Amino acid sequence: MHLHIIGICGTFMGSLALLARELGHQVSGSDANVYPPMSTQLVEAGITLMEGYSAENLSATVDLVVVGNALSRGNPEVEALLNSKLRYTSGAQWLADHVLPNRQVIAIAGTHGKTTTASLLAWLLESAGLNPGFLIGGVPRNFGVSARLGSLKGPFVVEADEYDTAFFDKRSKFVHYRPSIAVLNNLEFDHADIFPDLAAIERQFHHLVRTVPSEGQLLVADKQPALERVLEMGAWSPIERFGCLATSEWQFSLERVDASRFQVLYRGSKDEEDGVVEWSLTGEHNARNALAALAAAHRCGVDLPRACAALSRFQTPRRRQEVRGEVAGVQVIDDFAHHPTAIAATLQGLRAATTKGRLLAVIEPRSNTMRLGALRERLNDSVADADAVFWFQPAGLDWSMESLVAEQGEHSQLFSNIDALVDAVVTQASPLDRIVVMSNGGFEGVHERLLSALAAKE
Repeated sequence: MHLHIIGICGTFMGSLALLARELGHQVSGSDANVYPPMSTQLVEAGITLMEGYSAENLSATVDLVVVGNALSRGNPEVEALLNSKLRYTSGAQWLADHVLPNRQVIAIAGTHGKTTTASLLAWLLESAGLNPGFLIGGVPRNFGVSARLGSLKGPFVVEADEYDTAFFDKRSKFVHYRPSIAVLNNLEFDHADIFPDLAAIERQFHHLVRTVPSEGQLLVADKQPALERVLEMGAWSPIERFGCLATSEWQFSLERVDASRFQVLYRGSKDEEDGVVEWSLTGEHNARNALAALAAAHRCGVDLPRACAALSRFQTPRRRQEVRGEVAGVQVIDDFAHHPTAIAATLQGLRAATTKGRLLAVIEPRSNTMRLGALRERLNDSVADADAVFWFQPAGLDWSMESLVAEQGEHSQLFSNIDALVDAVVTQASPLDRIVVMSNGGFEGVHERLLSALAAKE
């Protein structure tokens, strides 16, 4: 079968393409923005990429078109598809129909940390010899790809996104997956372009809860009021909570302030189990992500001490606190944070781990929620742990960042030109400093520009 995927370079759709290719299908796809790491792994998998959207991309050999959720009516390729009478479906529905049946599906949901938690869980299952399949909205470096089938009788880990499914299906993607185990990591307002308020997102999360069987498992983060409201709407599956509350079945306690070593305790069995994690990641948010993954892996039969030991060999996914390079003692780190809570969590973790030198934050508020300015009041507090902040105002932002930057004083600067931003950062950077770049897009290749400029300066 020849599958053609419109919007193929999105993190979800690109991963879907890899699964289709592994199933033996011929796969092609089009996208307006083709950039690594997704484009690289697609080409390496033998998938034909087409730059831009047009009717010509829909060749006569195409049997089924999979439409990404970033596409809408008015797009020339979408209009050509509808006029052609070709069969089409959404990415989430294709996954549910062709990959997930008869698998033990573990869905990782939440506003933040989905990619890291899903990568952690896949690695724990792999370390235990379970050969899991997975679809993750990033590239876990322990595997080198964002998706694979794994054992057809083994577990399948899916990053469960609450964003809508397609222009013809406005339900959240995760309602299609029907997981045996659902991890609910956190819940805040986001996706202001499709959700009017937090209550609307809570309703979608409850639709996910409704699909978990009574013999399944809900793993729910503690200290999350929005998740408690979701459960109050009704839950028909066993619930275990994870976090730092004494009442939670899964608990962690930090032994180091940067969260690079912490204890884990499971109170859900007759004989209490415990373990110690010592790893390369930092930040309490990553410890929570690890706790969620440990709980899910335990449900899949992985014993706690073995899982804790495996975390010492875990490598962060691409673009999640990923060190892109170091020049003259200045480290450049790439991170996907694009929501005020995620920005704050990333900076807090790096601040605790940066004992020498300064922490320089380079931020592009690029997501749809940020473009609309729905959470701009929270951006000021989100960068409190940075020694200096370099904001980039992308084209198409619906609000001016000038007042935000003015409120932050001398340690904050605003740029609309990428070269000027790079020059300012490199001028200020000194040995032992860490530059963390935060964006959910390509950010005009600023990471390599910074490394090149640092090398030229040296």
